Amino acid sequence: MPRKNALALILACCLSASPVAGKEHRLNLHPQWEFVADTVMGGVSAGEISDVTLDGREATRLAGEVSLDNNGGFIQMAFDLQNDDQTFDASGWAGIEIDVLGNGEEYEIRLRTDQLSRPWQSYRTAFIAAKVWTTIRLPFSDFTPNKTDVPFDPKRLRRIGILAYGREYQADVAVSAIRLYR
Repeated sequence: MPRKNALALILACCLSASPVAGKEHRLNLHPQWEFVADTVMGGVSAGEISDVTLDGREATRLAGEVSLDNNGGFIQMAFDLQNDDQTFDASGWAGIEIDVLGNGEEYEIRLRTDQLSRPWQSYRTAFIAAKVWTTIRLPFSDFTPNKTDVPFDPKRLRRIGILAYGREYQADVAVSAIRLYR
């Protein structure tokens, strides 16, 4: 294997991402999803993430009840792009693409960079999780700053999250793939 190809393979493995076969314009991410809820700040929303097979696709599912009690209002599944809390340079990519199945409700995808110091700061955009598997493209230009004046810098991307947020409802959203696209 030529040295250049070996280095590319090592980098792809370290970044927990791999190119989609035959499609260099997409980079599959392989997240280690974590569950987070408003209970970290006194809320009472409840939920879980689970690995499931839905309509023949392996996916990670976020399900639960979002409650506004005690100033709460979210459940989330999120992952860091690097294992060591380092940043990922996504500046060569146009945005995030997800394969998603849900209950027809609105969810948010939130991005965090190393420039954000408070847990409530992010860059976010909304999407509808249809009741059939759907591929959704979310350009970085659609993400708006939330509780920060710092502009989004894709060179400093650190974390991606899928949230059920802001109102009382039953959340049920599954993600079978998440990737960057050009």
